[in-house]
Amino acid sequence: MSKYHTQNTLYFIDALLKFSNYSKAAESLYISQPYLTQVIKRIEKELHCQIINRSELPYRLTEQGKIYYDYLGSLETVHANMRRQITAITDMGKKTLKIGVLSSIGTYLIPLFLPNFLRLYPECQIELVEDIPENNEKRLLKGEVDFFIGQNSSHIAPNLLTVSWGRHGYLAIIPKSCELYRDNTATIAPGRLAIEDLLRQKLVLTTRGSAIRSQVDHLLGIYKIKPTIVIESSEISTVKRLSMADVGLTFVPKSLIVEPCPCKYNIYPLPIEQLYLDYFIAYRCDRKLSALDRGLLDSFLRYKDIVQY
Repeated sequence: MSKYHTQNTLYFIDALLKFSNYSKAAESLYISQPYLTQVIKRIEKELHCQIINRSELPYRLTEQGKIYYDYLGSLETVHANMRRQITAITDMGKKTLKIGVLSSIGTYLIPLFLPNFLRLYPECQIELVEDIPENNEKRLLKGEVDFFIGQNSSHIAPNLLTVSWGRHGYLAIIPKSCELYRDNTATIAPGRLAIEDLLRQKLVLTTRGSAIRSQVDHLLGIYKIKPTIVIESSEISTVKRLSMADVGLTFVPKSLIVEPCPCKYNIYPLPIEQLYLDYFIAYRCDRKLSALDRGLLDSFLRYKDIVQY
């Protein structure tokens, strides 16, 4: 097999499709632009076809490229299964659970329930796969992780089962430069602002693929608003700090602590029927739950009321 048909190649192609630019893609991969160019050219030379249409923006896979991309995906699945089987034999006396989670969610949720679970099951090892929800859901469907932790179960694949903490709300952070800002007001009472007025402001948002961004995009579609997005970040904590620094209005979960500072920004609790999250842990419906699995789910559910609203 050619050295260019590797797991890394899948990441190279993903980066090119995301950025539609060789230099930016290479920078995100921590490799040089000439090397990335060489890899793609060598693959296309070996396959005698173009795999990425670079003649127009954004970059798209060609029909041949789609076949090649699926092939690389199957290699990744085979590799992951091989590693799991080897690990299972190597660690005969140990049990490992792989959990997919977005890093910003994990920062908040994992310390709440996992320490207690590990005290009850000290023989268990946990492997966290930190990635965006869309990718971790795919991993769960392919059996590459055992569980997936997220924050909005309404759009999850139908062949996945979830246990949830129930619906929890969001806050809008309204910085001083925003026309909706109210002087010397720490918190604006719920129901005083229209969601469409909030959406028309300069916005700081999480990137596409996050649960909150999907809901915000849905509301933008309902109200037919073309948003003014100043900046995006994959980290909700970064989005929060940017908004607090007067870059633009944003939406954050109530579980993310926002200290009142009325001279710089207002806090506005959004009506839960308009925007909400429900922290959940998901698993495949064909999974036969072991005692260890049930222990993890029970430990997760124990903290469903930890956040007070």
